[in-house]
Amino acid sequence: MASLFSVTLDCLLEKDLNEKVRKLSALQQAWTEDQLSLQPTDTIIRIPDPGRPDKPALVPPRQLPKRRLGTRAGHGALMHAIAHIEFNAVNLALDAVYRFQDMPRDYYFEWLGVACEEAYHFQIVREHLNSLGYEYGDFPAHNGLWLTTYETDHDPLVRMAMVPRTLEARGLDVTPGMIHKLRAIGDKRGVEILKILLRDEIGHVAVGTRWFRYLCAQRGLNPFETFQRIVDEYFHGNLAGPFNYEARREAGFSEEEIAWLKQIEAETLNP
Repeated sequence: MASLFSVTLDCLLEKDLNEKVRKLSALQQAWTEDQLSLQPTDTIIRIPDPGRPDKPALVPPRQLPKRRLGTRAGHGALMHAIAHIEFNAVNLALDAVYRFQDMPRDYYFEWLGVACEEAYHFQIVREHLNSLGYEYGDFPAHNGLWLTTYETDHDPLVRMAMVPRTLEARGLDVTPGMIHKLRAIGDKRGVEILKILLRDEIGHVAVGTRWFRYLCAQRGLNPFETFQRIVDEYFHGNLAGPFNYEARREAGFSEEEIAWLKQIEAETLNP
């Protein structure tokens, strides 16, 4: 019987977009049909760069051109940025499965489910991007999400705090604003897609919250204090509002965490 972890690694390292989606579908089917074991791999490799196509070119965030949403190129660039985030999210979920090989079975069930939903997100955003006359890879992009994934590959507690609960949670904060912008330019399909993404991303952040708290309980750690400490140590830049408190509550953020974020937002507005 093949190992879940070796099959997941093969999917994670696949560069071709369509083949990656096909391999993920086959992986999910094999998992649901109990055809994969939880036998650990002999080694767990670090992955500085996961499987992705040669394009888009990756540049520092500050080097990304600024385009007005009201232009065709600006509209395409926004949807391309969203597609890039969703493609990265597939790799993030796959890495969460492959890298941490001593977690409960439910952990792998949930993160494989996240990977499949992220692949669906990527496909519908890519189709919409195609309808605008562009393909994934036509615009430059940045690699911030994967850099944080690489920096947190030593500890699932740090990974759950930083990737789903910090970086992906930012998506909960900014998506309503993007929905408003797309509605303003009459992009009804784009609005529908972002509503799907927001709904599902709440669930993905909730998965990260669940396993973050599981690991805190296992290690006898205070979840709130631990989350603060990890964000202070690993987050590059300043955590700043506005925050989508309703969505974050749905994703499992505690009232203590919400109060902390409100304090950060107040300090940002009134330095």
